[in-house]
Amino acid sequence: MNYFLVKSEPFKYSWEQFNKDGETFWDGVRNYQARNNLKAMQKGDLVLFYHSNEGKEVVGIAKVVKEFYQDPTTDDARWVVVDLAPVETFKTPVTLEKIKEDELLQDVALVRQGRLSVMPLKVEEFDRIVALGNE
Repeated sequence: MNYFLVKSEPFKYSWEQFNKDGETFWDGVRNYQARNNLKAMQKGDLVLFYHSNEGKEVVGIAKVVKEFYQDPTTDDARWVVVDLAPVETFKTPVTLEKIKEDELLQDVALVRQGRLSVMPLKVEEFDRIVALGNE
């Protein structure tokens, strides 16, 4: 099992809309490092959903339901998507501020590489953020 975090601006695609849709392909990634992280995702992997810009908080957990394939929004073969489905909404969103304050999360990519839209997480980081979200 691998763990990741994906970011979305809530006015473009919110957690609430994701839950209404029930499943979506994760498109629009145009950064090679983020693309490689999408390619590393395997069916069943768990993914934290982060609202960027507005809110700046992790709001829930999704899972990978289909591994990478050509991004249908572009003809450029370099870009891929994965299909995600929502799993759980956090009782309490975990803010970026709370993540930065937590000693166990100092090395998380969200803190170190703030602009990266798809990032891997260590199991300990994933578990800690989930624990904070269920307080």
